[in-house]
Amino acid sequence: MVRKAANWLKTYMSYTRDSESPTPFHFWTGVSVLAGALRRRVWLDMRKFQWTPNFYIILVGPPGVAAKSTSISMGMSLLSKVPGVKFGPESMTWQALGKDLEDAIEHIEWTRPDGLKERVAMSCLTIPISELGTFLHPDDDQQMSILIRLWEGQTDTFRHKTKASGNVEIDNPWLNIIGATTPAWLKENFPEPMIGGGLTSRIVFVFGDKKRSLIAYPDEVIPSNQVKQLRDDLITDLVSISQLKGPYELSSFARQWGRAWYTDHNNPDLRPAHLASDRYDGYLARKQTHIHKFALILAAAKRDQLIIEEDDLKEAEQIVTDNERDMLKVFDSIGVVSQSKHVQNIVSIVRFNGFITSKELWSRSMNYMTLKEFEEATRAAIHGKLLEVTTISGISGVVCPSGAKKGP
Repeated sequence: MVRKAANWLKTYMSYTRDSESPTPFHFWTGVSVLAGALRRRVWLDMRKFQWTPNFYIILVGPPGVAAKSTSISMGMSLLSKVPGVKFGPESMTWQALGKDLEDAIEHIEWTRPDGLKERVAMSCLTIPISELGTFLHPDDDQQMSILIRLWEGQTDTFRHKTKASGNVEIDNPWLNIIGATTPAWLKENFPEPMIGGGLTSRIVFVFGDKKRSLIAYPDEVIPSNQVKQLRDDLITDLVSISQLKGPYELSSFARQWGRAWYTDHNNPDLRPAHLASDRYDGYLARKQTHIHKFALILAAAKRDQLIIEEDDLKEAEQIVTDNERDMLKVFDSIGVVSQSKHVQNIVSIVRFNGFITSKELWSRSMNYMTLKEFEEATRAAIHGKLLEVTTISGISGVVCPSGAKKGP
């Protein structure tokens, strides 16, 4: 089948230009769509393990501003037209997830370099989640453990025994997730220990807090006949992409670049300043995996040949690195210690009022903290030069000094 576009992702971004959602939301939704089409039919074999093109992507933004769920549904509506793709429900127990994966079993046959045919089983699901809290339960250790294992995408049989459904066996399980949530939900549900490793380091967080443009009438942006043509071309190419099967190869130039990058990446003297904290160790340990998973997606978006070129790896590394800015914004919402939260609340109240007495500030804060916490947070804010004690017309109070940061 001849591709309709030279690059599926670029065509998809053109298709979404009548949406106000942040550009990264649409881009990473497109990545999830491609991953869902490819499934475990393609992989990058490292002998002792494999890299497969599945992702856990979480769109993060305030409610009613960035249209997170709309962005996801726009992409998933295309993926739903691809034969063979199976979707999982966005609200379930991990036991039910295991059963759905078991029911998703299918087989592919590919020809090895030596000419022999090999038949491979796989159990693949893509799960779009409009509200992350309906699916993910960070306090459920078993769910967290299973999600971590499924992200790895290794060739094995997952076995689990439950009282309700008996033995569950899943051949080569593979899970692709894209979900949406708010910073507030992350603050309440992701404790600090989750940042250093575990599931969080395996998630691609995409942050957006404002519309990319204001579009009063979307039907004025793209002519109706062009919308239909773009949609048809995207689906046609997606079906073609979904038929790719077998192992990808790294070109010699890609391997050369990858070796040099890996050496630099593991040089502590070259560690990026913005990732200096040890809370990012888990992410950095998996950055190579993120890049190679993403390079598979980029290669499949451009060509039918199962090869990853140097430019694919370079582009993947650049985009993953650029997305670290979003990751840092999201991580700042996770595991914030109590005093830091209280300082942020107090500073926000003072900034809104301009000048406020200590008594009035306490009356507006007492629903969120104890008196002791209020006093400690106020002292911390003053010590950190986020607040300044002053007197106006003989009345003592606090203000935010000019040029002060917005919070810790």
